[in-house]
Amino acid sequence: QVQLVESGGGLVQPGGSLRLSCTASGFSFATSPMAWYRQPPGLGTERDLVATISPTGRATNYARSLKERFTISRDNAKNTVYLEMNGLKPEDTATYYCNFDWHWGQGTQVTVSS
Repeated sequence: QVQLVESGGGLVQPGGSLRLSCTASGFSFATSPMAWYRQPPGLGTERDLVATISPTGRATNYARSLKERFTISRDNAKNTVYLEMNGLKPEDTATYYCNFDWHWGQGTQVTVSS
C-alpha cells in the first residue's frame, strides 16, 4: 500500500532553516506528481498547499507567499521529495504533510519560535 513518511521537522528560531523529507513507497514514485501541504495549529485550521512538483522535478509550483523562501525538490532514485525552508517565520509553524493523490503522510511538526 501507499506509504508516505515525513521527517526533518523540529524547533527552529526565526530566520532559521529546515529541510523536510518524505520517503514514499507502494506506488510508482518516479511517474507521480508530489506535493507538500501544511496545517497550522488550532481548531478549525485548514490544510493548505505549500508546493507541488512534477514527476521529473522540472515543474514546480508554490503558494504565492512562500515562493521566495521555500524550495521543493525530489530524488526519484531515493523515492524522496524534499522541502527546503529558509527564512522561517513564526507563522510557518504548522504540521507539514507530504501528499500523493489522496494519500497523506503522518506529518512532521515545524515550530518556529525564539
